[in-house]
Amino acid sequence: MIKILLIYTGGTIGMVRGESGELQPFNFDSLLEQVPELKQVPCEIDTFSFEQPVDSSVMKPSHWVQMAEIVRDRYNDYDGFVILHGSDTMAYTSSALSFMLENLRKPVILTGAQLPIGMLRSDARENILTAMEIASARTSEGEPAVPEVAIYFEYTLFRGNRVYKYSSQSFDAYDSPNYPFLAESGVDLQIYHDRILHQDNGQLSVHTNLETNITLLHFYPGLDRDVIEHTLLRGNRKAVILHTFGAGNAPMESWLDDAIREAIANGTQIINVTQCRAGGVDQWKYAAGAHLARLGVISAGDMTLESTLTKAMVLLGEGWEGSEFRIKFEQSLCGERSN
Repeated sequence: MIKILLIYTGGTIGMVRGESGELQPFNFDSLLEQVPELKQVPCEIDTFSFEQPVDSSVMKPSHWVQMAEIVRDRYNDYDGFVILHGSDTMAYTSSALSFMLENLRKPVILTGAQLPIGMLRSDARENILTAMEIASARTSEGEPAVPEVAIYFEYTLFRGNRVYKYSSQSFDAYDSPNYPFLAESGVDLQIYHDRILHQDNGQLSVHTNLETNITLLHFYPGLDRDVIEHTLLRGNRKAVILHTFGAGNAPMESWLDDAIREAIANGTQIINVTQCRAGGVDQWKYAAGAHLARLGVISAGDMTLESTLTKAMVLLGEGWEGSEFRIKFEQSLCGERSN
């Protein structure tokens, strides 16, 4: 019998109304009472809950470490994992876990809900049930059908490091413009096996050292010079992510180039990711991007902001630095970018 571990971290999905009407987390020991249809899923289900469930808006890298360690410590005991998570920062968590769980060969499916499980019109039940079905799905050879970190939401399965949340209102809250979805649920569950990542490089290796001395510099017309120079040159940042226009463009100012040059000389990794959700960075396309490339700014290609940030955290935490960091970052480690 296939065994799946259902992990509750917090968020809207795991709430019911209390006697006075407020939303509160329910006891996950009584999960089957809330979702009796889980008895029909052809697998054995165990549950695990964070001792203190957290709203996803206060999710921290330490919580990602906790999730990765849960998977690591129980990896040989279960055939797959489903993580219930608040939707606001789920794309950050799924991206982080994709890099932290190197050589993953079992499903780690994250899901959540826009409405609590205790509400009449909640999307929680369908999301939980299908996420469980995906985690337990097997190929004709008996191998896991989706052996990677993914997000399931509103009839669609996305690669975990290719997705972002675009809506706070719609049940269809996520999108992945630079990579096609991995599966879709209708009358039948359709898994697109040619899109699935298979890592065959050895045993599971879990990276739990995360570098958090990273900051984001979001460009907008009129951004103050002092803000830019302070961000690039103060705090001994390990990395600064430039959130740039279009294909990776930024103002062509000599003082900006000087600040970037000095930051790189100080050992700060400077990474260029576009503000556009579709497409990616092509620093040589326009002069406004080429000046960054000449300075040694690293291109994030078509990676999401969430993936760019968490990949940098993991690689820097593992000790990659200098030119070796750049070489490693520009590789597609787990399907996060098109090379």
